[in-house]
Amino acid sequence: MRRIVIGITSLEQHIEAVKTHPERYRPRCCPHCGIKVLWRHGHYERKAGRQLEQRSLNPVPICRYRCTGCQRTCSRLPECIAPRRWYDWSVQQEALKQRLKGCSEGLRADCGGPDERTVDRWWQWLKARGEVFEFHLRARFAELGRAAGFDAFWRRVFESMGLARAMAVLDHELSVP
Repeated sequence: MRRIVIGITSLEQHIEAVKTHPERYRPRCCPHCGIKVLWRHGHYERKAGRQLEQRSLNPVPICRYRCTGCQRTCSRLPECIAPRRWYDWSVQQEALKQRLKGCSEGLRADCGGPDERTVDRWWQWLKARGEVFEFHLRARFAELGRAAGFDAFWRRVFESMGLARAMAVLDHELSVP
């Protein structure tokens, strides 16, 4: 099951989509048992607006769906919200860009950015999963195949599609993050 809905790139778009087209978030089938009958089961709220310059839209609703077979619930996130992460993809991308440039300090925690240990974790995660991510992304996007090396590849990903879209594409085949 794709956990990320591609094409919803901002919290404003997400809030509007939940109000007008919540069915866009309905999974095709239950990720637990595979039954294809899921009913809307309210929503939960999540703090997602953690960008420095963004006005707070918190908390944002995340639609939940309940399986008629196994009675478990599931949900899908918009492209702009990272699963199981405190900061969204754009903040992570900016911090990782700084690392790719060779800067050890990105956004400062005292200015509302992520802590350096958090950025280190993201960097280690990207390094550890990088080969698998590169393989799948290069297979889908020919222009990424021209980038030689880890740093050049991720710079090209950030420039061409961004971390959010790359992770949404990868979500179909892999578990991200």
